[in-house]
Amino acid sequence: MTDKTTSASFEQVADVPAEAPTLIEGLPGHGLVASIAVDQITTQLDLEHYGNVAADEFPPVVTFEDGLVQDLVRVYAGPEPAVMTLESDLALPEPAYEPLSKCVLEELADDFSRAIFLAGAPAQSEERIGDVSGVATTDAIRDDLDEAGITVPEDRGVVGGITGSLVRECYQADIPAALLIVRSHPYLPDPHAAKSVIENALEPLVEFDIETAALDEQAEEIQQQMQQVAQQYQQMTEDQQQQQQQPTQTGMFQ
Repeated sequence: MTDKTTSASFEQVADVPAEAPTLIEGLPGHGLVASIAVDQITTQLDLEHYGNVAADEFPPVVTFEDGLVQDLVRVYAGPEPAVMTLESDLALPEPAYEPLSKCVLEELADDFSRAIFLAGAPAQSEERIGDVSGVATTDAIRDDLDEAGITVPEDRGVVGGITGSLVRECYQADIPAALLIVRSHPYLPDPHAAKSVIENALEPLVEFDIETAALDEQAEEIQQQMQQVAQQYQQMTEDQQQQQQQPTQTGMFQ
């Protein structure tokens, strides 16, 4: 019996003198809220490309921007304000959750002082789009949420996916982290929900100022771009599933 282990590795590509930065996760999830918000933060703060994460469990694709090929999962950082962001161009498959989460904790945790994770959730009504609530891994972070005016729910809940995996790893390692849950459009990429989480949660928590007008002005364009990426990934996933389900030629009896 073969013992198959999974692992991811981090490659640093630049020195960024950011003292005890806050890590903000921007991996694709529901409504692509995290991706849209963190991409805006990375661009607005002109964060520097700090490094890349690689794992065999990541999709076998290559992404590019401005005519240059780039790694799928990237980390950016900057000193003023001290911020680090984690981004991916595509949603990651479930087998990648654990390797990426452990890599962040084992190879990046010493580089940041706390983490903020973003999870989109379907809004039950149009009026609730943009509502933000938060939970914490430590009492101190819960106090930060209260001071920032972020609702801390008293009821029980569950968050899965890569974001849930990352929060779990932080909790088990006693790393200060906040999970922001953002109500967004049930079906479409939602720049308006991304704007809300920036203005109503991230700005008071991190104490920076992000210009969000572009998210209103470019909402339709952003939705189209994000939908195209999501459709491409969905097609790739369906093709892989079809290949795996194709019967192999075996004997008549099994």
